[in-house]
Amino acid sequence: MKQRLVIFIDSVHPVLEERLSNAGFLCQRHFHTTPEELIAILPNAYGLVIRSRLTINEDFLSHCPQLQFIARSGSGLENIDTALCKTRQIRLYNSPEGNRNAVAEHALGMLLGLMNKLFKANKAVKSGIWNREDHRGEELDGKTVGIIGYGNNGAAFAKKLRGFDVKVMAFDKYKTGFGDHFVQECTLEAIQEQADVLSFHVPQNKETLYYFDSAFLKSMKKPFYLLNLSRGKIVDTKALVEGLSLGLVKGAGLDVLEFERKSFESFFDQEIPEELQALFAAENVCLSPHVGGWTTESYIKLSSVLADKILADEPN
Repeated sequence: MKQRLVIFIDSVHPVLEERLSNAGFLCQRHFHTTPEELIAILPNAYGLVIRSRLTINEDFLSHCPQLQFIARSGSGLENIDTALCKTRQIRLYNSPEGNRNAVAEHALGMLLGLMNKLFKANKAVKSGIWNREDHRGEELDGKTVGIIGYGNNGAAFAKKLRGFDVKVMAFDKYKTGFGDHFVQECTLEAIQEQADVLSFHVPQNKETLYYFDSAFLKSMKKPFYLLNLSRGKIVDTKALVEGLSLGLVKGAGLDVLEFERKSFESFFDQEIPEELQALFAAENVCLSPHVGGWTTESYIKLSSVLADKILADEPN
């Protein structure tokens, strides 16, 4: 029987390679192989393991006649032509279960840091400034948190909020029946009317691009804190800067940015837009480099979840 070749295009925790190898797969690492160089290898590929380095489109898949599955470490599938994969009966795996807890904790940390002005206070004290009144915080207790997108990450964030006396409202266009004694399933309009905190946990697609724009901002009935730990292009940066300048947005925690590139490390090689510079200068904005789901624990979980899913579908 011919060995099933799995090409690792991006690096992931080695537990995935170990488990697939033990199950009889032939695993090859091509973390730095260019797309042009991959063409010579792809015709023999049974499976691909990716993160976000390459776009898996029609041209790419034309070189993969034997491909049976694509495993994406993480949640988003926006860099894969999912419709074509379905047509070609290529199985798609992702692992949002692997980093949902990490994302939820990161969101909560950002929110508490913003409301208690911890990021600003830390900078001030380290600069020799001891000003208590300027760093008076605001309590989460009694607030209403609106979650948009109630998949793995949205639900995990709601779970983390159970230790606080808050009202949690959630809207998901594609899911119903998830409300319980703690989470109130509701309309988007209800969140816009009541939320003190707005947190996005949606995938990036045609419907969600610039979900938060100037019109959305103006639909919010009271000042609020904004969190985005989904994808950068969910939030229109210009609209966010407008909200911050008008005091409609009290603070923002962004783990993802509109101007991200596929190669995160090259982010600062580009000219920084004026609106992004405004975020950099704002004391009530907390930014992190797309690491919400990037913990020591989630690194292992992401690969373990993929291994579980792939092996469950393979014939013995």
